[in-house]
Amino acid sequence: MNKILLFNPKSAVAKHRIPNSILNIAASVEGRYEWVIVDGNCEEDPLSKIEEYLNTGEYKYLGFTVMPGPQLRQSIPFSKAIKEKFPHTKMIWGGYFPSSHPKVILESGYIDFIINGPGDHAFPQLIDALEYGTPYEFIKNLIYLAGNEVVKTAKEDLMDQDSLPTLPYNKLDTFYSIVNRYLGKTYLGNKTVAYHSSIGCPFTCSFCAVVPIYEARWKAKSAQTVYNDIKYIKDKWGADAIEFHDNNFFVSEKRTVEFAKLIKPENMSWWGMARIDTMDKFSDASLAIIREAGCKIIFFGAESGNNLILEQLDKGGTQTGEQIIRFAERLKKFDIIPEYSFVLGTPAPTAEQVQAQIDFEIDFIKKIKHVNPRTEIVLYTYSPVPTEGSTLYKQVQSLGFKYPQVLEDWISPAWESFDMRKNPLTPWLTPEMIDKIRNFEIVLNGVYPTVTDIRLNTLKRRAIKLISSFRYKIDLYKYPYEIKLLQRVWRYRQPEIQGF
Repeated sequence: MNKILLFNPKSAVAKHRIPNSILNIAASVEGRYEWVIVDGNCEEDPLSKIEEYLNTGEYKYLGFTVMPGPQLRQSIPFSKAIKEKFPHTKMIWGGYFPSSHPKVILESGYIDFIINGPGDHAFPQLIDALEYGTPYEFIKNLIYLAGNEVVKTAKEDLMDQDSLPTLPYNKLDTFYSIVNRYLGKTYLGNKTVAYHSSIGCPFTCSFCAVVPIYEARWKAKSAQTVYNDIKYIKDKWGADAIEFHDNNFFVSEKRTVEFAKLIKPENMSWWGMARIDTMDKFSDASLAIIREAGCKIIFFGAESGNNLILEQLDKGGTQTGEQIIRFAERLKKFDIIPEYSFVLGTPAPTAEQVQAQIDFEIDFIKKIKHVNPRTEIVLYTYSPVPTEGSTLYKQVQSLGFKYPQVLEDWISPAWESFDMRKNPLTPWLTPEMIDKIRNFEIVLNGVYPTVTDIRLNTLKRRAIKLISSFRYKIDLYKYPYEIKLLQRVWRYRQPEIQGF
């Protein structure tokens, strides 16, 4: 009775991705413990599937990967139900959400341990300790409850990524067909694979959930290892495009160019995330090679065109508003689409200042669209991240912001919207401010529908642009019901919520 069940809670209604985080954990125990995967994206009734395994009496350990937002809908009630029905099981959560909110999770009474960051070593070491009754207090990357005290063990140095075992794709394929379940049709290609080539990020943005976990550290697989993995998936299952879900894929120009040269003959399209000030240092030759190798679109955290806001967000590096516009224009000649995210609604001393900041960002975004209309714009409202010692987090606490004190409260509709950075629940933002952000977003997406929505044909794009353009030109954003209706009828796809 020492088998392991690994659960990937439902995160999307379509275009499901390979559950890489759970596969990493599976790889860490492969050959030591028997394991199975239950994917909430692929099961009509995942709780029944989990209970079917547990009813055999062979499974004692459950590992859940838990991201903020939709995954909480299954993670919280499932964990509670399982613990009540199978009290002997050990419930272990990993992912950004539990690492950021350990107290409310452990005090729920039905989660036993949290893996705080990479679990490649921590997870199997914890299972060994629980199996053999040895101490787990010195296992790194662990959070648990000792009496009424939340205990966080020391952080482990990031391990060499090339030394980690290859993910067990073949065994995943026996549970859920990779071709039928995980290689979806997207803007990038007909069979798009999700892949992680690195962990962490070398920056300390105060609004980012990665920072408390990785503490400005970054480790990557070599270009050759990444290519070998992708080539294997392409040859075996026919993948023709790649989504790199790294927090920051383009940290190293040398590694990026080396990978581009390796992948170019495979004729695959790809996408990844980067920083503007990092990639602006790339040479023109490097950017040309990256595009020739199939890179079509890159996500950048622009966040704000206001240098004071960038400083408030502790963006770090050398990014400026001027650079954001200039870089969008620079990418035009390489035919690479920049996908810029902006964070609106950061705290300020007065309501007038908050509103002025929102108005500034709207005008700034329109300037970007003027120099490069193909720039994709993703809008978020600022959602606090519990970064210990962060000046910004102290500021939001002083203004009255509080997280839920009971775990079940996180699955209310309001807090789920908070996790998606659409409804901030922050006391300094008035309903009128939030409406202005959302209404501008509706108009903006009407004039410039995202290129990643492959269901929106040319006729529909022209029609919605025609209807939206007048509002956009005269800054009339209130009550855009006619645009909203078309977006709803045509099921307009927002990549920040639904992916490509």
